[in-house]
Order: sequence, then C-alpha cells, then structure tokens
Amino acid sequence: MWGDIAISFLLAFITSFVMVPNTIKLAKKVDAIDYPSDRRVNKRPIPRIGGIAVIIGFLVSSIYLVITMAIEGNLELNNEENYKMKLLGFLLGIIVLAIFAYTDDVKSLKPWQKLIGQVLAAIIIYTFGIRIDEINEIVLHPALSFILTIGWIIGITNAINLTDGLDGLSSGLSLISCISLLIIFATNESPLISIILITALAGAISGFLPFNLNPAKTFIGDVGAQFLGFCLSTISILGVAKTVTLVVLVAPILVLALPIFDTVFAIIRRLIKGKSIKAVFQADKGHLHHRLMKKGFSQRQAVAILYGASATLGMFAVILIDNGIWKAISFALIVVAVIAIGYKELKNFKNERIKDIRSSRKNRKKE
Repeated sequence: MWGDIAISFLLAFITSFVMVPNTIKLAKKVDAIDYPSDRRVNKRPIPRIGGIAVIIGFLVSSIYLVITMAIEGNLELNNEENYKMKLLGFLLGIIVLAIFAYTDDVKSLKPWQKLIGQVLAAIIIYTFGIRIDEINEIVLHPALSFILTIGWIIGITNAINLTDGLDGLSSGLSLISCISLLIIFATNESPLISIILITALAGAISGFLPFNLNPAKTFIGDVGAQFLGFCLSTISILGVAKTVTLVVLVAPILVLALPIFDTVFAIIRRLIKGKSIKAVFQADKGHLHHRLMKKGFSQRQAVAILYGASATLGMFAVILIDNGIWKAISFALIVVAVIAIGYKELKNFKNERIKDIRSSRKNRKKE
C-alpha cells in the first residue's frame, strides 16, 4: 500500500510541476490574466489558470494507480461499493466543473452560471453513487441524502474558491487539508481508493505551490480553486464511507473549518449589508485574509497565520478521531495559550513593520 501511496504523490507532483509553465503560456494566449485592481492584491498582471496543471497531475496519477492496482488485484472496482461507477462519476464531475470554471477564468461567467456548473457536477457525483446516505448506522431518507451531499459538495467547492485571495492561500490550505485527511483515512480503516486519491491531490498541489507562493508567478484560478474544493468534498465522502460514525463525519468539517467559517461569515455579512440574495454573489474585501492585511500584516504573514490556523484545526480533528475529545480539547487549549503568550510580541513586530513602511513612504516623497 505504501508503495502505491508514494507513487501517487510523486507522479502527481512531477506532472503538475512540469505542466505549470505550459499553463502560463496558455494563459497569455487566451488572456486569462489577473490584472491589478482595487479588489486585487497583486500589483502586476498574473496568469490565472495554473489550476489546470493541478487537475492534470491529479488525473494522471489517479488514473495510472487505479488501472495498475486493478490489474494487480489490489483494488476491486466491481465490488459491492461499485468503485468503477463512482470513479467514473468523479471523473465526469471534474470535467463538467472544469469546463465551467475555465470558461469563467477566460470570459468571466455570472455567479448563477458558475453555480449551474457546480450543481451539475454535484448531481453527477450523487447519481453515480458517491453520497452521504448513512450516519451511525441510520440510513438517511433519499431526499435528505441528496440535500446533504449536494450541499456539502457545492459548499466546500465555493469555500475553497473564496479563500483564493492571496498568493498560495487556497492551494496551501487545501494541501494542509489533504495531509490531515490522509492521516485520518490511513488510521481509520478508510477505503484504499480514498487514500490514493487524497495523496494524488496533495502531490498535485505540491507541484503547483512553488509557482504560487509569494511572489506568485501564476494563480490557480477558478478552474483550480473550484477543483480543489470539489475534490476535497468528494474524497472526504469516499473516505468515511465505511466508518460513518458521527465523529468521523465531523472530522472533514473540522479539517475544512477555516474556509467553511469564512464562507458562512461572508454570506451573513453580504446579506446584512446588501439586504438581498443578490448581495451574496457580490465580491467584497471582508474575508479573513483581507482583514489580516488591513491590520498591517503582509501577504506572507497573513498566509502563514491562516496556514497555522488550518493546521491546528486539522490536527485537532486527527487527535479527536485517534485519542478522543479530552486530548483534542487539551491540545487546542495549549495552542491558544501559546498564541496568547506570543501575541504581544507579534503585535509589536507588526507595529514596527507599519512604522518602517510609513517611514519609507515619507523618504520616497522627499526624494
């Protein structure tokens, strides 16, 4: 198993890494460029369809491993779980979502048009058998199963997409989520296919991330950010398919708690300000990364803080599953205490940075 996991990661990493320069060339040809604006953080034009490399890396690795493992007899595709149909549905869902998201990156779709693509992809996933249909051995009503599955997939797809505001943010948070889910799957008797898929996703992100960290050479774009959320939501369903206790179902929610919170808060904030459903689809600068930068943190510092928060939540989920609630809570309390102790020095560091920036601006004006 571990040999297949290693292959899954390395093949996805290499493919994604090699493909990124090609996506940059493609972005320039089709004018898929993020130009500087009031809402954008970037100060220069940046190609924005780097996520295509992540998709290719993930698919090459996953398809290769599924075929070779099936030939070797390590993966049964036609068993009672019917992984053959589920994986086919997963592939079709990715294709549908990628087409809509790529079109949005190139031509800018309206919010409702993007939503149509997400709904179609989620329905494909449900139709082909990947669904939340049982909790604590209680079989859910088909209507409730449908609502939960579609809502989960669309919700996480948009949650990851909304975090795509700083260099390396959405891809880095997704990588941390992959690592957390991988540990949970590997220690919780989850299906082997979910372990292979989450490892391939981690490898594909790792191959892209060097080009996306500040200062970014390319952005992941809607095609990449939506793909990441779609994969994380779908693979998390596959990963808890055999262990559908309430605690295990909560684990993916904890792992993805940061983008989930940011999305829910954004919806509430926009509804209050706009006082209409249309306001929910209107972009603003109230996300967590925007708020951190308004407080004086640089891009790298804001991203590092959110990485740390996401890693802490992921570790909380791992400890909760493996050691129980009390150890998880004690871990969280220790982390909070350490942050509280170091907050004063961090605040002083931030204030000194602000003074340096103001001082440099004054010197430039004098010159």
